[in-house]
Amino acid sequence: MVKIHTLEINPPLLNASCAWASDLKQLRELYDSPHTGAVTTRTATLNGYSEDASNKVAFTADTVTSINSFGYSPHSLTSYLGWVHTLLTTPTLSGGPPTKPIIVSITASAPTVLAEMLAKVQALRATLRAGAQPDAPDPAALLAVELNTSCPNIKDTPPAAYTFPFLLPFLDVLAAAFYADPTLTLGLKLPPYLYSTRFSEVVRCLHTYTRELRPASRGRTENGMFSPRAGPPAKTRATPSPSSPARTPSAHDPPQHPRRRRLRRRRRRHGRPPARTTSPPAPPSPSAPDAPFALPPALGGLGGEAVHAVALGNVYSFARLLAAHPDAAIRRIRIIGVGGVTTPAAATRMRAAGASVVGCATLLGREGVRAFEILSQAA
Repeated sequence: MVKIHTLEINPPLLNASCAWASDLKQLRELYDSPHTGAVTTRTATLNGYSEDASNKVAFTADTVTSINSFGYSPHSLTSYLGWVHTLLTTPTLSGGPPTKPIIVSITASAPTVLAEMLAKVQALRATLRAGAQPDAPDPAALLAVELNTSCPNIKDTPPAAYTFPFLLPFLDVLAAAFYADPTLTLGLKLPPYLYSTRFSEVVRCLHTYTRELRPASRGRTENGMFSPRAGPPAKTRATPSPSSPARTPSAHDPPQHPRRRRLRRRRRRHGRPPARTTSPPAPPSPSAPDAPFALPPALGGLGGEAVHAVALGNVYSFARLLAAHPDAAIRRIRIIGVGGVTTPAAATRMRAAGASVVGCATLLGREGVRAFEILSQAA
């Protein structure tokens, strides 16, 4: 069991926010699985995101790798909160009260919209709390919020966390919500970073939001004592999903002649580019019937085995920075590691890199909820 602020996640395995956690049926299957310790919704906007025929996913033939052009969920935040209310107020298959946490993934185009969305989440938490039995555990403690800052598929809008100062007004909103109610569990879904200064920048920015808490507040450490310092983000989710050409090499790339490969490598060693006897062909239109792209937009978010090494590097880098930080509030941040977790061995590597909880999406898309049974097997 892993505790992240108010959440108790057992087993420490969940789904990442993805297209396979879009509606109540999918969320119910995830929630009822004995192999998930928590459930994450697909990322919601206030009023829903417009989807069309260009939003698709493709899987490679020879590895568990995916490429997708999905944006955010077409369902509104209100829809998700209604489904969460249903899940958290319906007795489990064993007849007992629900105890599995749910993380509502959200995003917003403006800080004012984010504040409105958090107010709706808090209204649901108040409703859950009001309907609980006096001697029952607080059901509001089962509901957390993740701010998605990492989607690569929004046109003309790169992942916000690549320009971290841009996020500060949104982090201001998260901080205000947390300090108004320190029982609220918050997290950030981050994109992949590729050089060390970015990791340091993220931690440095998060540290500016820690502050002293008076004993009368409800901020608590994991052992139940009052925390001398607390900070809004209880978790970060390192989720590599870089934008990548939507080719599926195993299905489309013809094999190179061995002699031709050796010739090209020899020329590269001597500093000369491979000889080219003809002009390169014009790239095909993504809309052409014979276009060699797996997705209509030609580009998409990469997931699965192809990003596993990058994901491990991100988790490892953040884990070391957080563990070495002088502020206890920063050291209490927990990492949910996502990216290429397609086998029990991959899950073990993610935990060894520093993830407290492991998540997956591509394997869920390929195998369904059985993915978590697969990951629960001994490595």
